[in-house]
Amino acid sequence: MSIPTPSPVSPQEHASPDDVALELTLRPTTWEEYVGQEKVKRNLRLIIDAARNRAEAPDHLLFYGQAGLGKTTLANLIGHETKAKVHTTAGPALEKAGDIAAILSNLEPRDILFIDEAHRVSKLAEEILYPAMEARKLHLVMGKGPSARAFSLDLPPFTVIAATTRVNLLSSPLRSRFGATFRLDYYQTEDIERILMRSARILGITLSEDGCSLLAKAARFTPRTANRLLKRARDYAEVHGTGSIDERAVMAMLSMFEIDPLGLEEADRELLRTLITKWNGGPVGLKALAAAMNEDPGTVEEVYEPFLMKLGFLHRTPAGRVATKDAYLHLGIPPHPSLI
Repeated sequence: MSIPTPSPVSPQEHASPDDVALELTLRPTTWEEYVGQEKVKRNLRLIIDAARNRAEAPDHLLFYGQAGLGKTTLANLIGHETKAKVHTTAGPALEKAGDIAAILSNLEPRDILFIDEAHRVSKLAEEILYPAMEARKLHLVMGKGPSARAFSLDLPPFTVIAATTRVNLLSSPLRSRFGATFRLDYYQTEDIERILMRSARILGITLSEDGCSLLAKAARFTPRTANRLLKRARDYAEVHGTGSIDERAVMAMLSMFEIDPLGLEEADRELLRTLITKWNGGPVGLKALAAAMNEDPGTVEEVYEPFLMKLGFLHRTPAGRVATKDAYLHLGIPPHPSLI
């Protein structure tokens, strides 16, 4: 059977070519350039060094955490460290068994298959992945009905690296086939400042310490957001200023995009205002809160809530979502008597 050559799908497929090129430019290419996630890096180095000493492919790896924390960057760093080719695809692109079979059949020894949004891999594709990850076997069925026949192909040693923001949506059989699972957490503000200064040097931007500090505090503890805000501050400084990014330029840019000094955008503030004004701060269920905001419950749960919880503005309780006293104070609303 002739298996078609795969067409890897990047998770940035909807971004403009210039944005993708710029993000690739800012992406670290060595362990030393990768700032933060020290525990994860230390454990990964152990796995990689041990595999190199045994002349083997590293175990399959699973990364999970909020978007923009560096999961894709880590996958590419591992490829760089092991001198392996990284084949990139995304869960939504793996709908049929043939989709994943086409990619697996084209792997060379010690290649890396990076699957972004792994929680969206179809069940049919998962069934092909199980024996491939566990026994390096590709099981295929040709034909239908009584004339159908099954056969297997041996696969070379390879490594699957999967990334997801919703690890709970991965099936247990798939999770169990990873040799190590790593959770990427939000970054410290000091690490974000280091990332911003590095990005500014690469882009040839003059970034003051005050401007860097203000950007870091508004970056939602996330490198991708930090670099996005840096590019917008560069735009503002070039159009309205001298080209250098100082505290004044950053403040003006944040105001223009309705981002407050803690990084809350209008949607974040709307969630808190809705919770406070409609339900006196809660508790309220996720679906009711999402309906009041005219948002999808998944978007509220995955995009807005983690950051608000990190700031201490929102709590998830068995009875529902609850706004904290700090949330009231941040919005300039008198706290509910029960919080005083």
